[in-house]
Amino acid sequence: MIHAARGGSVRAAGRLLTLIEGDRRDEVLGLLEVAPIRVVGFTGPPGAGKSTTIAAVVTAYRSQGLRVAVLAVDPSSPYSGGALLGDRIRMAAHIDDPQVLIRSMATRGHLGGLSAAVPAAIRLLGALSYDLVVIESVGVGQSEIEIAAVADPTVVVLTPGAGDAVQAAKAGLLEVADLLVVNKADRPGADQTVRELRAESEVPILTAVAAEGTGIPDLVTAIDDHHRADTAERRAARARSQILSLAYSRLRAHPQLETLAAAVATGRCDPYTAAQRLASDAAELPAGDGEVGGR
Repeated sequence: MIHAARGGSVRAAGRLLTLIEGDRRDEVLGLLEVAPIRVVGFTGPPGAGKSTTIAAVVTAYRSQGLRVAVLAVDPSSPYSGGALLGDRIRMAAHIDDPQVLIRSMATRGHLGGLSAAVPAAIRLLGALSYDLVVIESVGVGQSEIEIAAVADPTVVVLTPGAGDAVQAAKAGLLEVADLLVVNKADRPGADQTVRELRAESEVPILTAVAAEGTGIPDLVTAIDDHHRADTAERRAARARSQILSLAYSRLRAHPQLETLAAAVATGRCDPYTAAQRLASDAAELPAGDGEVGGR
């Protein structure tokens, strides 16, 4: 499958991504060498036009001859296929392009807005000789800012009016934005939204009408300029965030979590001791009704 995927088989790449999302992740990763790959993230509130913007950006990069993968994170059931269907509709121009892979990945309860399998998927796609990974995150609130841990840059897409700039600030999206894009800029209120964003953020602000391709060349230039300005310190910061996020996901699935929670709830253990035991992968709690751990 790896050989076929490197040769251009989108089907083989899709099957490998399925293994990455399952319990054979380590087996697949063990067969891969680490290869560099660019990652660009898109997030923003629902209805901002993220998928349409991504489709236009993918078109621009395909015109440069780059091989592109799009990972659309689906907050719903891994069996629903809802996000995949919607993204395929909006990215119809790329469905039959063997150099473009479009994949939906379920969050599977991972709170950061990205699937816990995304870092592994990025490594896989790099090893399969893709040039660029574009990630579309859920983008619905404070917990969705994890995309900044894997992407450079992170592009936040907003729309004019409706207080989007203020809501984005409240949701924490502006904190992770490397670039801001006011999409559907032909609508009334676009200039006001840009002014509001400039009052809230110091990052570059661009306008676009993605459905018509307007502003996309400037966006691609801004993405490339930001990538060239990346530093070792920023890469290390993204790596730290990625490690912490994945560690948190593992702790949430720890078999001792419910036992520790019950102990804290009944006063047999304090939350500090419980957290320490969870982090250190401690053994079973002592039996009995006495207090567990110090106060």
